[in-house]
Amino acid sequence: MADTAGLSKADATKAIDAVFSAVSGELMAGKDVRLNGFGIFSTTERAARGGRNPQTGAAIQIAASKVANFSPTKALKDRLNGTS
Repeated sequence: MADTAGLSKADATKAIDAVFSAVSGELMAGKDVRLNGFGIFSTTERAARGGRNPQTGAAIQIAASKVANFSPTKALKDRLNGTS
């Protein structure tokens, strides 16, 4: 990526870290992040549910949690499938 952008590896790393930090911060604030031509990052609540400990087979309760989701744009899907 550094070569493509004409940046040093250190500068490219800083830029990528800044983007990921910004995306993470917005998601933690409960906001969606849209990257034009790429996709949408969002969060959803996963409800508490029952499960099993795979080692003992004992029933356990899995706590509710937030999870990150990604939905690609049609343009990205088309590029991945060679239809654009």
